Amino acid sequence: MSAISDTGRPARILVVGAGAVGGLFGARLTDAGRDVTFLLRPRRAEQVRRDGLHIIEGGEHHVVHPQVTTADAIEDPADVILLGLRATALAPALDDVAPAVGEDTAIVPVLNGMAHLDVLDARFDRKRVLGGVALTVTSLDEDGNVAVLAPTAQLTVGERTDSPPDRAKAVQTALGGAGIDVRVSDDIVGEMWAKWSFIATVGALTCLMRAPVGEIVATPGGTDLAVGLLDETATVAAAAGHPVPHEALANTCGAVTKPGSTLASSMYRDVVAGRRTEVEHVLADLADRGHALGVATPLLDLATLHLRVRERMLDH
Repeated sequence: MSAISDTGRPARILVVGAGAVGGLFGARLTDAGRDVTFLLRPRRAEQVRRDGLHIIEGGEHHVVHPQVTTADAIEDPADVILLGLRATALAPALDDVAPAVGEDTAIVPVLNGMAHLDVLDARFDRKRVLGGVALTVTSLDEDGNVAVLAPTAQLTVGERTDSPPDRAKAVQTALGGAGIDVRVSDDIVGEMWAKWSFIATVGALTCLMRAPVGEIVATPGGTDLAVGLLDETATVAAAAGHPVPHEALANTCGAVTKPGSTLASSMYRDVVAGRRTEVEHVLADLADRGHALGVATPLLDLATLHLRVRERMLDH
């Protein structure tokens, strides 16, 4: 991203996808006057051009009219590409994104799990791909509106090598101060693993039991299930060389055992809404890595099987 500092111009930001995460971050960047464009598939692009991007937050309905492009219309490389996609949408998006990737482009994926890093490294070169962790509580309704369920909008970025974090700091400058709390981490891969442990625990728990945390732990055996799932996900992370920090582990344990909690995962919301889930990227991949490392994950295996059966039934 040296070209930005050399020319003094604003960073050109490309947000890929206008879903729950990309839609919120891109809308806030647009409102802040940043040079941001959404890269969308033709049908979604037409909808956003016509109707705008709708953000529903705290009882308020806000409409943003961002710049929109499609893959065939990209002319110049972006300085920052924010991949706010579901993991299931990454593969078909690679060709769409490619024309926007230049020599100095920083790619910031905020997908769930870890498998996307290998895919992006192979296609665009590891030097361009940062690690990223997004913390939001959002969902996309059937009309394409982004519903903000809690006011959190945090983004953590970091280099995945031992090189100085200049590129991550440049991304922080480009994206920060726009209603998004952006910070740089010196252990972004560890933070990605910690988030993976959290979302896999909450996802497996609430999808297996078809209920939010409060209802589960109010039932005999519910707390034991929550703790057992967390133990499995954290053990896999530790075996992979990225143990979840004690404070993060304690916070997750508190979250999944809290009486009366309405906490539920995005996968649970997908199940309730009749949508497909990210079971392969969030649960199955984690369990597979555990097996390869000699870690038994019977509860994760059960949750994976449960959701795979459901996904298969959606095809009928």
